[in-house]
Amino acid sequence: MAAVSELPAGARAVVVTASNRASAGVYEDRSGQALAEGLRALGFAVEGPHVRPDDAEALAAVIREAVASGADVVLTTGGTGLSPTDVTPEATRAVIEREAPGIADAVRRAGEAQVPTSVLSRGIAGTAGRTLVVNLPGSTGGVRDGLAVLGPLLPHVVSQLRGGDHT
Repeated sequence: MAAVSELPAGARAVVVTASNRASAGVYEDRSGQALAEGLRALGFAVEGPHVRPDDAEALAAVIREAVASGADVVLTTGGTGLSPTDVTPEATRAVIEREAPGIADAVRRAGEAQVPTSVLSRGIAGTAGRTLVVNLPGSTGGVRDGLAVLGPLLPHVVSQLRGGDHT
């Protein structure tokens, strides 16, 4: 089977930022904006970032809405660490049906050489219906590292989740 290199036509992504301070307007959501820009550069039509507080129910609701809307990919930024308020993985786990641990592991490894604490991220990845959901760290560097991992994977993932060669 030949590798899929182009993003399928009409691919849509939704960006969700988990941050109490950004959602309260204390500071600008730079990681969500960087994530949206990176996805556009990969060829996605992008919705968001949707900025929500670190609240598992609120985050799960916006992820569910994105899945129900038919998004191919939902990428989150923030809320993956060890702080008591970091609940993005729990919110994501409430929505996804199948985990894809290799993706989350690759994202953690991508930043490890420059930022040893990247391995503390509890971010997960998985699918809900025909949507891939991936948690990225809440920093612009973590977003860049995550997109470096995801960029080559997303065309194939979107194709496969749409049925690909397995109709």
